[in-house]
Amino acid sequence: MTSTAAPSVDVADRRRWFALAIVMTAAFMDLVDVTIVNIALPTIRHDEGATDGQIQWITAGYALAFAALLITGGRLGDIFGRKRLFLLGITGFTIASALCGLAANPEMLVASRILQGGMAALMVPQVLSIVHATFPAHERGKVFGLFGAIVGLGAVTGPLLGALLTEWNIAGLEWRPIFLINLPVGIAALVLGSRVITESKAPKALKLDLVGVVLVTLAMLALVYPLTQGRENGWPVWGFVMMAASVVIVAVLVAYERSKARRDGSPLIELSLFKVKSFAGGIAVQTVFGLAMGIFFLTWTLYMQLGLGWSALRAGLTGVPFSIAVSVAAGISVQKLVPVFGRKVLQAGALLLAAGVLIYVWEAGHYGLGITSWQMALPLVVMGLGMGLIVAPLTDAILSEVPREHAGSASGLINTVMQMGNALGLSLVSVVFFNVVEDHLRQGAGSAAFIDGFRHALLWAAAVLVGIFLLMFALPKHPVVSQPGDDAPAQDATERERELVG
Repeated sequence: MTSTAAPSVDVADRRRWFALAIVMTAAFMDLVDVTIVNIALPTIRHDEGATDGQIQWITAGYALAFAALLITGGRLGDIFGRKRLFLLGITGFTIASALCGLAANPEMLVASRILQGGMAALMVPQVLSIVHATFPAHERGKVFGLFGAIVGLGAVTGPLLGALLTEWNIAGLEWRPIFLINLPVGIAALVLGSRVITESKAPKALKLDLVGVVLVTLAMLALVYPLTQGRENGWPVWGFVMMAASVVIVAVLVAYERSKARRDGSPLIELSLFKVKSFAGGIAVQTVFGLAMGIFFLTWTLYMQLGLGWSALRAGLTGVPFSIAVSVAAGISVQKLVPVFGRKVLQAGALLLAAGVLIYVWEAGHYGLGITSWQMALPLVVMGLGMGLIVAPLTDAILSEVPREHAGSASGLINTVMQMGNALGLSLVSVVFFNVVEDHLRQGAGSAAFIDGFRHALLWAAAVLVGIFLLMFALPKHPVVSQPGDDAPAQDATERERELVG
């Protein structure tokens, strides 16, 4: 009997580690795809004749679709099965990647990116749920450590891979391989995942709040679209009407979510969470932080390649110190600093980020078109350290005072508002960057116009970061930082699974 049982255990053990490799590969593919595009945007702009608004939509469209469907993707996995939704998401993501790579014009590329973001929203929430269902509690610490390493690797790999694929111009395809590279990875993950991933569902999955999803999406579109397209259309009246309408839609959303909570207890947004001071303040921090990062990363790429005339590869290599600093600071903040200094670590991160941004503003003005990559290293390292101090412990700080029964809903909302803030920041690039560039180009500034636009955008980002520092006073002084793999026996299994999705 012993001799027959052992092989089955070994097979099961191998299968779950294969399953882990597959879902981690999919998560890595999504992380890389978010960062790989930025570095190729100037090439896309040149080759396809894309307008400034279309360039913004290539990134903002992905973020908006991802944000709008993220919670829905997690709920669908709870109801219909995590494996099923993961395979559906990765299939759609692969098809959308092919459409991006074969796009005949900027409009098709924008539409394909929106589809890609929607498919990522079906795929990504299942990753941690599958891990939770596949691995016992005592092994999850090791697994989440691997996941953290994948996140760090994705941050470094995306820009470099995008730069290399663009520079190599494989088969004369220019920027297209940055999307087509997803095809063999996606197909392999689909075939292997269907064989080794074990299906799981939540025993008491909530119903879908489709009306809530529609209202959230409409509110974001009504705000993001006119901000992105307004400058190119001369800031028409309809744009301001749409932005005003977004406020009305949000009011309707709040009223509907209250009604749905009373009716069947399954709203898309658990409004009672906002009565918790730390959660409400933390959500504001997360939203505004996403906004600041959305502004910085897009304008930074355009500044280096369009303003300074650098190659995609040089721009990608310039960002390596930033990525390394983020990874180092993130590990130290969670393990060493937050348990001792609490909220002050996150606030120090906001101030470091602001300081790095201001150093960058000074350097960009002082060195002008002659600035070098090594001169950028100082502000990028300072910014990276600041970002690392924030991103790792922020979610735990926001959740530290949230009732356990709402942990899943809160986690999903945190990630959703981060993506929404990012989409809003990308749309604001039109206002804080392209407006300045256009004005200075008309005055004959040449390439220096992009330096002026970059410095102007950074000043806005610095002001936002100071606001984040102040908002952080709403966080608890000593938030409880949960360690990966910790179990909460008193927590309902369904809610625990949704917390991991978040």
